[in-house]
Amino acid sequence: MYDMPDIRDGRTDFDFFIGDWTVLHRRLKARLAGSTDWVEFGGVCETRKILSGQGNMDDNVLDLPEGRYAAVTTRLFDPQTQLWSIYWIDARNPGIDPPVHGRFENGVGTFYGDDVFEGRPIRVRFTWSDVTPASARWSQAFSDDAGETWETNWTMDFTRVR
Repeated sequence: MYDMPDIRDGRTDFDFFIGDWTVLHRRLKARLAGSTDWVEFGGVCETRKILSGQGNMDDNVLDLPEGRYAAVTTRLFDPQTQLWSIYWIDARNPGIDPPVHGRFENGVGTFYGDDVFEGRPIRVRFTWSDVTPASARWSQAFSDDAGETWETNWTMDFTRVR
């Protein structure tokens, strides 16, 4: 591997996430439908640096009640904009979802993007919070009114294995 200089522009913001994790998922049964019913399930995640530290990638196994599946997240840092772009790849529908973009400020990472859900345009927000050496929380929210209101529909609580 190449040694990278010690640069404080945001490219190390996800270094806390390198390693192996167990995951407790909590997901709304129906999104953007006024649902308050949540389903919980487990999973595992393994994260490593790529591109000499200018990105990272995690390999996920999710144990949904209806069956296990695999997914990958790729995060890429742009030194010019000092923004991260996050891409989700789901083995059930191979392809790359539209990215979200953002950064960490005051210990919280917030990332926004545009997508389509059930045929209608939505805004998507990912939030990384409660980061410690042994744990972290990720949440996903959707907005169908251009970001006026948000519905959190998925949370992931990570516990470090190693």
